[in-house]
Amino acid sequence: MKRILFLLTISLSVVIANAQNIDNIKTSLMLNQLEKAKTDFDKAITNAKFAGKAEAYILKTAIYAGLAMAEDKKNTPAGDQLTNEAEAAFSKYKEMEPSMALMSDPIYQNGPINLYSSFYTAGYTDYSNKKWQTGLVKLKKAIEFSDLLIARKLINVPVDTNVLILAAITAENSGNKDDAAKYYTRLADANVAGDGFEGVYRFMVSHSFAKKDMVSFEKYKALGKQLYPKSDYFDYDKIDFAVGLMTNLNDKLKALEEVLATDPDNYKANQVLGEIIYDTLNPREDNPPPPPANAAELEKKMIAAFNKSAKAKPGSEIPFLYIGDHFINKATKVNGAREAHAKDMKARTKPGAMASKEDIAKRDALDKEYGETLEGAREPYEAAAAIFAAKTDLHTRDKQQYKKAASYLADIFAFKKAMAKGKPADQAKWAAEEKKWNERYDSIK
Repeated sequence: MKRILFLLTISLSVVIANAQNIDNIKTSLMLNQLEKAKTDFDKAITNAKFAGKAEAYILKTAIYAGLAMAEDKKNTPAGDQLTNEAEAAFSKYKEMEPSMALMSDPIYQNGPINLYSSFYTAGYTDYSNKKWQTGLVKLKKAIEFSDLLIARKLINVPVDTNVLILAAITAENSGNKDDAAKYYTRLADANVAGDGFEGVYRFMVSHSFAKKDMVSFEKYKALGKQLYPKSDYFDYDKIDFAVGLMTNLNDKLKALEEVLATDPDNYKANQVLGEIIYDTLNPREDNPPPPPANAAELEKKMIAAFNKSAKAKPGSEIPFLYIGDHFINKATKVNGAREAHAKDMKARTKPGAMASKEDIAKRDALDKEYGETLEGAREPYEAAAAIFAAKTDLHTRDKQQYKKAASYLADIFAFKKAMAKGKPADQAKWAAEEKKWNERYDSIK
C-alpha cells in the first residue's frame, strides 16, 4: 500500500511539474521573453510526459513563430528555420488536438498569426523578385493559415484577397494553371472588384474556355462584364476565344469545329472557319510558302463553311465573295502556267511548223483546268451580284465589290465563249452573258 501511494505521489508531482513548466514558459512568452521561453521549452520537451501534451506544441508554435518574426526583420537565415519548426509544431498540435480548443487562448493565437505573416512576407518577397516556384510554395502555406484564422474569426474578413491574388498570379507565372484557377475561382466567386482585379475574371473566362467548360465560361464572362462594363474583353464570344487562344492553323480549326459540333449553324463560327482557311490558301506575302499538302481537303472544308455561313445569314454577300476570290486567285496561278507554256511552246516551235502533240495536249489540259477553275468563281459571284442588286443603298465598298464581281463574271463568260469554237449556239449564249455583265459593270456608279 505504501508503494502504491509512493508511485501516485511521484506521478502527481510529475504532472504538477509539467503544468508548472508550461505555465512558467507561457509567462515568459506573455512577457515577450522569447529567448528565455525557447531555452526553457527546449529543456522541458526532452521530458516524455511534457512532450506528450498537445499544449506543448502550440506553445512551441507561439515561441518559435515569434522568434521567426524577429529574425525576419533582421533578414537572417535563422528566420526560415524557426518558421519551419513552428509550422511542424503546429501540425503536431492539430494531430493531437483536432478541435484546436487551445486556439481560444490569445497567447496561443499569436503562433498561427505570426506563421501566416512569415509565409506571406516571404512569399511576397519571392513574388517581387519573380521567384515564382518558391514564392508559390510559401503563399500556399500563407493561404492555409489565412483560411484557419478566418474560420476561427481571428481575421474579420470573408476572404483574404491580398494573399489569394498574390498566390494566383504567382501560380499563373510559374505555369501552375490549375493552382492559379483554384485561387482565381475563390476570388471571382467572392465577386472581388476594383483596380487590379479585372485579371481575375479574364483568367477565369479564358481558362474555362480552354477546359471546355462553357457553363463557367459564360458565367465568368457575364460576371466580368457586370463588374467591368467598360472592358471590351468580356464582349468576346466563344468564337473569338476559339481563334484567339490558339497559335497554329490545326488548333484553330479544331477549336472552331468543337464549337460547331454543338452549334453547327453558327454563322460566325462557319464564317471565321472559312476565313482562316482562305487566308491559308491565299497568303498575302510577296514570296508565299507552298500550299499545304492537304490544300484540296482544306478547300472543300472552306467552301462548305462559307456556304453554311451564307445559309445562316441570308442577304450576306461576304461568304460568296470569299469563294469567288479564292477561285479567281487559283485561276490566276493556272493562267500563269498557261502563259509560260505558250511562250515556251512558241520558242521551241519553228515558224510555219506544227507544235508537238505533247505541247498541244499540255496546252489543252491547262486551258481545261483554267476554265474549270474560273467556273468555280461563277456561281458565288453571281450570288453576290444578286444580293448587291437587291440593295437599295450601296456604300462605296459595296460598289467596289459589286463592280469586281461583275468584271470577273464578264471575263469568265468571255473565256467560255472563246472555248466554244465550232459551237455557234454556245458562243452566242456566252457572248450575251459577257455583254450583260459588262453593261452591269458600267451601270454601277
